[in-house]
Amino acid sequence: MSDKHSLPAVSISQRLAQGIVRARPEQTAEARATGRRMLLDIAGIAVAARAQPYVRAALDAIDQDGPCTVFGHARRLGVQDAAFVNGTAAHGEDFDDTYEGGPVHAGVVIVPALAAAAERHGFSGSDFLRGMAVGAEVMCRLCAVAPTKTHKAGFHPTAVFGVFGAVAGVGAALRLTEQQLTDAFGIAGSLASGIIEYLADGSWTKRLHPGWAAQSGYRAVRLALGGFKGPRTVFEGSHGVFHGFANTLDGDFDAMLDGFGDKWIWPTIAFKPYACGTMCHPYIDCARAFGQLGLDPATIASIECEAAEGVLHRLWEPLDAKQAPPNAYAAKFSVPYAIAVAILRDDAGLGEYDDDIVKQADIVALARKVTYVVDPANPYPKQFTGHVKVTLTDGKVHEFRQGYFKGGVDHPLSDDDLTHKFHANCAYGGLTAAASQALLGHIDQVFDSEKVDFSPFGR
Repeated sequence: MSDKHSLPAVSISQRLAQGIVRARPEQTAEARATGRRMLLDIAGIAVAARAQPYVRAALDAIDQDGPCTVFGHARRLGVQDAAFVNGTAAHGEDFDDTYEGGPVHAGVVIVPALAAAAERHGFSGSDFLRGMAVGAEVMCRLCAVAPTKTHKAGFHPTAVFGVFGAVAGVGAALRLTEQQLTDAFGIAGSLASGIIEYLADGSWTKRLHPGWAAQSGYRAVRLALGGFKGPRTVFEGSHGVFHGFANTLDGDFDAMLDGFGDKWIWPTIAFKPYACGTMCHPYIDCARAFGQLGLDPATIASIECEAAEGVLHRLWEPLDAKQAPPNAYAAKFSVPYAIAVAILRDDAGLGEYDDDIVKQADIVALARKVTYVVDPANPYPKQFTGHVKVTLTDGKVHEFRQGYFKGGVDHPLSDDDLTHKFHANCAYGGLTAAASQALLGHIDQVFDSEKVDFSPFGR
């Protein structure tokens, strides 16, 4: 740690830059497999969201065209604008990947940033994969510095850490020097942003956070390439990122840097089966297990759940608002709604997070029966768990627990699962089965290409 009176001989960003310069993840089969899964997931979700009003608003806010693909749209934009729109689209339905140690959404920043930069700068498939691996790794590792504190301070970790992930990814693909990377990280600290006040009313600002991080990371890299200087103590400094966004100067940077470049954690990133906040997922599985008993939901008297203290302010409180979300987006961050819709509809996919569904009287009535107690031993954020205890009007109790979430490291989705999700997302976005299959074939050859091109995704 440093303060205004003493600076380290080698800063955290310098150590990180050294690791990035020597890293060669693109040479491993594990990186290729993980990269394909991430690219497949993010591309499909962006296509699924292409007609949504928030995507249209983001696209309409941009005046100038450019050389880079916007997934699901014929219009092409400049590199920063394409990264912004694609990041916004891919995160907008909250269906994107999650690193359980955060939580943080890496793919939704890194893929849009690298895809746009690749088309602007002519990356090879190997360059693109290197950037994906390094960028996602940095985002995930930043979560180890001060776990849960960024959220508690009122900021969205994906937005804050994402800009540094984008710097790392684009910088790695462009082969920046240690000094250029250090400057880019320093610049990125002044471009990081993203508050979580969207929780108050289900408004749209969380949706743009990854896109903003993706474009800002690219901007920081270009500034550093031009010789612009940034503070080398951007992470640990007395006015640095963790002081500003996590209210701490006691971050565990050794936990972040340990094994960087040699031991890779990004392959543990989880992929979602449900279109909502990740910590809701184990509760959905428990609720579906109850629903599959075939009992009449009208006989439910109450539902009590054990919950981690660290998620209460996002998924449980204020309880009356979470029991009756004002709109579909707010419902994505409500465990009571997730439980109710899972019992009544046996799913929590894109169709379950529609404004008309969210306001259905039977779902709201059931969600109002859901309450929680704090479990002080809950392992969050290292692990996401679920618990649902249903008490019926006749006094009988049915209780379900799940110590993991499907899609996570303990119960990963298979490649077949992700392929099915990709095709379903493309269909949701209005593509034919043939078009969806053609896009899948394109993804399968991206990492072998001499020059990355996503133009087939323009529609």
